[in-house]
Amino acid sequence: MDKESAKKRLDTLKKEILEHSYNYYTLASPTISDHDFDILLEELINIEKEYPEWISPDSPSQKILGEITSEFQSVRHQYPMLSLGNTYSEQDLIDFDQRIKKIIGNDFDYVCELKFDGVAIGLTYVKGVLERAITRGDGVSGDDVTRNVKTIQKIPKHIHASDIPDEFEIRGEIIMHRRAFDKLNQEREQEGQPAYANPRNFTAGTIKMQDSEEVRKRPLDCFLYSLLGENLPFKTHKESMDAARNWGFHISDHIRVCSDIAGVMGFIHEMEELRHKLSFDIDGIVIKVNDYALQEELGFTAKTPRWAIAYKYQAQQMETELLSITYQVGRTGAITPVANLKPIVLAGTTVKRATLHNFNEIERLDLRVGDTVLIEKGGEIIPKVLSVSLSKRKENSLPTEPPKTCPSCGTILIREEGEAVHFCTNELHCPPQRIGKIQHFISRKAMDIQGLGDESIEQFYHAGLIRDIRDLYTLKDRREEILSLERFGEKSLKNLLEGIENSKQVPFERLLFGIGIRYVGATVALKIARHFGNLKKIREASLEALQEADEVGERIALSVHHFFSLPENQELIDDLEKFGLQMELVEKPRDILGESLTNKTFLISGVFEGISRESIESMILDHGGKMVSGVSSKLSYLVAGENMGASKLEKANKLKIPVISLQELKDMIA
Repeated sequence: MDKESAKKRLDTLKKEILEHSYNYYTLASPTISDHDFDILLEELINIEKEYPEWISPDSPSQKILGEITSEFQSVRHQYPMLSLGNTYSEQDLIDFDQRIKKIIGNDFDYVCELKFDGVAIGLTYVKGVLERAITRGDGVSGDDVTRNVKTIQKIPKHIHASDIPDEFEIRGEIIMHRRAFDKLNQEREQEGQPAYANPRNFTAGTIKMQDSEEVRKRPLDCFLYSLLGENLPFKTHKESMDAARNWGFHISDHIRVCSDIAGVMGFIHEMEELRHKLSFDIDGIVIKVNDYALQEELGFTAKTPRWAIAYKYQAQQMETELLSITYQVGRTGAITPVANLKPIVLAGTTVKRATLHNFNEIERLDLRVGDTVLIEKGGEIIPKVLSVSLSKRKENSLPTEPPKTCPSCGTILIREEGEAVHFCTNELHCPPQRIGKIQHFISRKAMDIQGLGDESIEQFYHAGLIRDIRDLYTLKDRREEILSLERFGEKSLKNLLEGIENSKQVPFERLLFGIGIRYVGATVALKIARHFGNLKKIREASLEALQEADEVGERIALSVHHFFSLPENQELIDDLEKFGLQMELVEKPRDILGESLTNKTFLISGVFEGISRESIESMILDHGGKMVSGVSSKLSYLVAGENMGASKLEKANKLKIPVISLQELKDMIA
């Protein structure tokens, strides 16, 4: 590469790396894999080695990648939170070992630990009390997320041991276990919402939320792996971790002291096999010189410690044959293509299928039955098709045609403008949709009917006992038929009927979510319920009136309006009301925190970074204020966020109603 081309490439790499860093650290939504990111960074470093005069202080090679967000107070780290040098090569580890030995000789040990795939955090304790929790940020300063971190059960709020220092910092990684993540995604799919990509992204997004009560609901965990402080009484890293475990911190059991690089390699290979059996994700192994005095002698570069390195595992990939493409029907009628594969063992599990999301993905890959495809299962929980080996494609292969009819009921499929997904519109009579709607209705976030599960719903449907959700409330008259089914006895029948009867007391907003209106998730159902108060008003609301509810745009309003316009659905709701289900919102009395907003009314409009409108509404109600549904002379203040409705702003200005920011609202409360 000539000098001019190298300079252009360097500038391009800087821009790309900083953009990917922003996506990863700030948005918690990376657009490339860790491996691809590391390759870009390595290419940049190599160009700078060849042309050192181009190295600038703002280069990604000269600083710790990360960002400070604007939603939290920025706090300077007492000890810089440096990145680790990393590699995918065992030869690089041997070179690392040789560099260490040239400086300190051969008389030392390494300590090996798991490299958790989560969010780095620094916890400071004073007199045994958790004082603050700071994210990595840019390595020099990070975000104060103490309130959110205090909701994580595995992080001690008080340390009661007698041998703790007066002040110390312990660092670690906040993670989410795969089983909890899988369960969360199953619930989102039941709501018709897109699945989260992986536990790391979800954790990063959660820890940056403004609403700590929402964080509390999410099952996060934390492993600690580094102790810092003045005059700590430990000679080695392993000693400090053993002490931290005794103090009550969550320290991984997978930590090993190795006398040489061969032992390090053995631990790396051992964990590569074992990592797929862990309940959480790791992406490598961290290797450190164990002795603190030797660490100090080795010192640091501008952005990394010289006494540590991370070995990163490649995401596992393997080729196999695409046997067929089939299509699944979801409860909303969405058609999802599935790749059926010749079975392979990948990342510790047998992979037979991979989701293809929608037909756009098939077209993008030019995927054909009989193709040899590359499958990956790494940070992504669900196996995915990466590419097609065109050199191995059979001569007689044919392009895959888009589906034309529903695989279950034969209805002609539609693909709405701007949508990537094909839909079956036969929502009232397509069996998978009907079964899916009943399964959604009984789910935990909806009616939470105990004694019933998804398998039981399928069993009842195919036995002719139920056809839609109202039939659940007639099952008490079909005892003998239920008892004749496999897995049902007197006790299980009793539990089932009690669960159905108890569901009649489930709050109205969960019923609204449970009836399965497209695009109406649990949060939107609550907003609509609060806005209108009862089902009668929702049924009678016009499209314009529906859009006045918080978070209800044109798409959701059209879906709600269409649902209640169908005679079959009107009859369904009438029957549910006759069975005694809750058709009206019952607001619980609030504990008022203050009276600074008493006798004032508010309307919230627009988008607010880092905080939901529901949280802002709670803030107003907690301090004596009242919410109204539209701009009128009765409105005291319009709280404006980004992209607020122009018509609301225009009307507020016309009526001379004060338009205030979120910060101005907080100032009023203060």
